[in-house]
Amino acid sequence: MHQTPTPTERRSPWLTLAVLCASVFIIVVDGTIVNVALPTFVRELGATTSQLQWIVDAYVLVFAGLLMAAGSIGDRFGRKGTLMIGMVAFGATSILASLATTPGQLIAWRAAMGVGAALIFPATLAILVNVFTNARERAIAISIWAATSGLAVALGPVTGGFLLEHFFWGSAFLVNVPVIVVAMIAIWRVVPTSRDTTIHRFDPLGIVLSIAGVTVLVWAVIEGPKHGWTSPTSVVAFGLAAVLLTAFIRWERHSDHPMLDVSVFTNMRFTAGSVSVAFAFFALFGFIFMVTQYFQFVRGYGTLEAGVRTVPFAIFTGMAAPLSAKLAERFGTKAIVTAGLVSMAIGFAWTTRDTATTSYWLVVGQMFFMGGGLGLVSAPATEAIMGALPPEKAGVGSAVNDTARELGGTLGVAIIGSLFASVYASRLGELLSGSALPADAQRIAGESVGAGVEVARQAGEVAGPQAGSAVKAAVDAAFIDGFRVGSWVSAVVVFAGALIAWRWLPSHVAAESSELAVDESPQLGRQVSPVA
Repeated sequence: MHQTPTPTERRSPWLTLAVLCASVFIIVVDGTIVNVALPTFVRELGATTSQLQWIVDAYVLVFAGLLMAAGSIGDRFGRKGTLMIGMVAFGATSILASLATTPGQLIAWRAAMGVGAALIFPATLAILVNVFTNARERAIAISIWAATSGLAVALGPVTGGFLLEHFFWGSAFLVNVPVIVVAMIAIWRVVPTSRDTTIHRFDPLGIVLSIAGVTVLVWAVIEGPKHGWTSPTSVVAFGLAAVLLTAFIRWERHSDHPMLDVSVFTNMRFTAGSVSVAFAFFALFGFIFMVTQYFQFVRGYGTLEAGVRTVPFAIFTGMAAPLSAKLAERFGTKAIVTAGLVSMAIGFAWTTRDTATTSYWLVVGQMFFMGGGLGLVSAPATEAIMGALPPEKAGVGSAVNDTARELGGTLGVAIIGSLFASVYASRLGELLSGSALPADAQRIAGESVGAGVEVARQAGEVAGPQAGSAVKAAVDAAFIDGFRVGSWVSAVVVFAGALIAWRWLPSHVAAESSELAVDESPQLGRQVSPVA
């Protein structure tokens, strides 16, 4: 049984939710705030393209790799304590990251920040599930939690743009500290303690295998575009990840004290919810990777202006997420998650019509479908995942939800980014073929859109404005071609997710038995029966 909150703790569940949302907001916003600072890292720290990639990816790699283990640790030793340790670690490493003087130091501290984030994220959702025991209130609370996460993704670029225009680059990390201090005081005072009291033995081998398997898988995904998806390095990495994850599954299936009862994946409510989250964030993060470049390099917006232009996405997500619980209660989880994914597909498909001069208000219309769709997907899908497990297993359940999100987002950036870069380089080569631009300059322009814009600027200075405009037009056209391919991939992926959700998610989660059948066999431990 999970620990029962005291009467004092029961009086303020919504205050507890506010504190948990603040904790989630700061770690999610940090994942996107760094992206707008990348050009600054080049100027201030002399970071190379590879180092820029790892400034972003070191955080993601450690964060995703430790999520499952961190969720299990919270279940075993107490979620409140795990949350506070994570906050301390995240705050301390944020300070150290702001003091970095070399790209290598910044990469190391970003990786260390991932440890703190991994301890924080699953603990927040696990505490939420244990605080809100009423199914209807829990659905509303999860929708607010999901809305906070979605808002943080979209508001990161705005926050980063503002800080970089007014303060030094380290402010992008130092901004975390005062929020963390206030949040920790609130956590100490209002957040209840809970843990899984059914755990009698720890599962160190399961934790090691989960960390190794997920970390190698995420590394393979991150490095896939660099080495080539069919290169020996990628094949070996994906093969090793498959071996480690298979060993993890086999160990958990035969352990009498598993970290994760993997048989829960036979519950299609749990699995379809996880897939819905993964597919939504695959498409979202892949699209964000492209659209931030579209605003800055194609449309010519500054850092802060580009961030502000993404605000409607956050608004639409924030509006839809709180409504999703009521809509799911009325129309069913299956219908709302499917509708959200279809809405996202419509938005992504619509962006394939964009050009370098498309009206911004049309882009806002596209954000309405994408942001609103994400708001409809996240909360009901998360509720399907968390509702499929007993409350005492909330930490690991939350970690599965978070891992699906992070792995989906990482795959989206890697795969869509790789396809985009390939189309951009190929198309730009065709457009500049036979031009007066030197071969070396053409090669550099094909490496990235930012490099292409810089080559166009230099061509304008050397050969005149007309030559520079011609190169910029070619860069814009090549970008739009790559953008369209990436948008179509996003649309197809979320539409496939909609089909999966429609086929396997339950019509009404609330109608399912709130007390899932449990098999107390010593072989499998607490066995969650599949929900039809």
